[in-house]
Amino acid sequence: MPVSLVIDNRQKQVEIEQKLIMLLEKAVITSLAYEGWDPDYEVSLSFVSNKEIQNLNRTYRGKDYATDVLSFPLVDDTDGFPMGEEKLLGDVVISVEKAVEQAKEYQHSFEREMGFLMVHSLFHLMGYDHLEETEAQEMRKREEIVLTEMGLVRE
Repeated sequence: MPVSLVIDNRQKQVEIEQKLIMLLEKAVITSLAYEGWDPDYEVSLSFVSNKEIQNLNRTYRGKDYATDVLSFPLVDDTDGFPMGEEKLLGDVVISVEKAVEQAKEYQHSFEREMGFLMVHSLFHLMGYDHLEETEAQEMRKREEIVLTEMGLVRE
């Protein structure tokens, strides 16, 4: 069974088109394939406003500001297999408002920014982090490989 992307659009600032959903599904498939993971996972993806992601960031991370993406893994870090019987990889929450801001700031397309945020979040769901510089470099390298494979190169 292919990857399942469960979408919850809770923002009204930007219309989420089917083309974008397909791109984000491709991000999931490509990221999992790059890591050699089975593609049979379900990922929950919520599109939210800056206000909502700030509330989530405060609640779950103790940081009182709007961030671009939050990742909530449902995979057991010790063995890489999902906890429970269902193959739920985790939840991704993207501030679409922040993605628009960052696309302008970095002077690339909204689609490239959303693709990057999805890939970045997926690597978190698969157990990667960027707390240490070496971890950050490794994660960034993997993200760039996946984004390049998807055709989402820096403009």
